[in-house]
Amino acid sequence: MPGVAVGQETIIRGDNIRTGVTAILPHPGNMFAEKVPAAIFVGNGFGKLMGLSQTNELGEIETPILLTNTLAVGRVADALVDYILRLPGNEGASSVNPIVGETNDGFLNDIRAREVESKHVEAALHAATTGSVDEGSIGAGTGTVAFGFKGGIGTSSRRLGNNLEGCTVGVLVQTNFDGSLIVNGAPVGREIHRSLPKEQIGDRGSVMVVIGTDAALNSRNLRRLASRAMLGLSRTGFISANESGDYSIIFSTNERCRITASSSVQVQVEELGNASMNPLFQAVIEATEEAVYNSLFRASTVRGRDGHVAEALPIDETRQILSRHGMI
Repeated sequence: MPGVAVGQETIIRGDNIRTGVTAILPHPGNMFAEKVPAAIFVGNGFGKLMGLSQTNELGEIETPILLTNTLAVGRVADALVDYILRLPGNEGASSVNPIVGETNDGFLNDIRAREVESKHVEAALHAATTGSVDEGSIGAGTGTVAFGFKGGIGTSSRRLGNNLEGCTVGVLVQTNFDGSLIVNGAPVGREIHRSLPKEQIGDRGSVMVVIGTDAALNSRNLRRLASRAMLGLSRTGFISANESGDYSIIFSTNERCRITASSSVQVQVEELGNASMNPLFQAVIEATEEAVYNSLFRASTVRGRDGHVAEALPIDETRQILSRHGMI
């Protein structure tokens, strides 16, 4: 996504700490002074996403988006508020709505140790760069598990044509959930799980999906677009379990849509209407599906808390299964 920066801080300490922070900055400026249109869609609400109600009430976000583990949300939010209050121009700020998402990495990480600190948040924010994003067992994905394999951070994007010429949709996922992996329609998880140790196949989990687009959309259509991420997840075998916090956060980077104290997005911008949404829907579905695959394909095996191991997806065996089913 042009202009969107991502920074990550990976925390690995001793035998039991496997966690981190991933920061997504929709634009390089002061997010509090130049807010962006946004929405959050809840697929399953067993989660601790901070900032949801104000985002959906006002249709905008005013901070970077941070991802971490479940018990670190409070500390990460506090550090994010400190970061916003220190920015030049925010001296009069008396209310900040930090956006912090999470998944529970307690299988590999000693989550009760609460090792994430403000210095890790600062490191992730200051490390943020545009361009390609490191994927796999990194940042907020350091200790996550998906489909019984090592999950993590994955990304993908689509560029649109026709009446949306030049518009881009980018997706970043933090995968940490259940199901039986399907790749291009092939039952990869079902076939590999025949030989997987039972303890590697979990019974809970969550997913965070962060979507950016430079299409000029209002918060209502952004929320509609965010909901389609769940369709992309379902293509991979994701089941949205009972104890699963499944959220998609979406924003528009279109500069004409930015919201300042003296502007109104409703009167400034000719937004895309309902009839233009179908190509964007498809783009989000495809990019979300592919981002999940990349989170697995790029992950490495991790040993963590109490000797627990999350094995990386065996790529060669996956290719053989795909070939056998005529998918490659």
